[in-house]
Amino acid sequence: MSLMRSELHFSNVSFCSVCQVPVAEGKSVQHTVDVLHKKLEQMGSVKQGSFCVDCETYHATNVSGQPSKLLYVMHNSETPRSCMALYEGGPCIVADANFDVLMVKLKSHFQNAKGHKVECRGSRYRYCDFLIKVGTVTMSSSARGISVEVEYCPCVVPGDCWNLMKEFMQSFLGPSVPELPSVFATKPEGLFAQAEIVDTMTQYLELFNKLRKSQIPGSNVR
Repeated sequence: MSLMRSELHFSNVSFCSVCQVPVAEGKSVQHTVDVLHKKLEQMGSVKQGSFCVDCETYHATNVSGQPSKLLYVMHNSETPRSCMALYEGGPCIVADANFDVLMVKLKSHFQNAKGHKVECRGSRYRYCDFLIKVGTVTMSSSARGISVEVEYCPCVVPGDCWNLMKEFMQSFLGPSVPELPSVFATKPEGLFAQAEIVDTMTQYLELFNKLRKSQIPGSNVR
């Protein structure tokens, strides 16, 4: 089965979980990433290139008497022809990749929050029906943390495959695997289906916002 999915029809959908991996005490971000890579390779995972997820933050302007809301514009290398725009408190849209050009034209309504861009870059691995992506999350050239995205390709119902995914994640992350992502809490019986890209990127956004507020030792990127 091809790893590339149609961005227009979402024909080969699957279920993804995105979580943060703590940095080993007294170790650097890169050391912890290297350890994860080694564990995956020892299990028989095959490296299949790299990936990148990024997020730009915009402040809404000219909103008299109301708190300024944020607009997040996100890109994922897995879907290079599209991006996601998520307005704080909703709604969320999947747009064409050149949506950034539109944001420049809307600068009288949305101002880019300089220095707030977050990127997650790393390697992607394949193990049987699982696609694993280990990334380093950076902001202003400083590493803020480590993300792991695990995608189970044959299933689109979170409730039907979460226990299997959790067991697989424990095999290389250890016992501290999070519970079912909160984005699925209100639709435990629902399909991942066409909302796949939205649900996955929403998990990345939650992680980015959490890491924006934190700083870890040995985080400088050279």
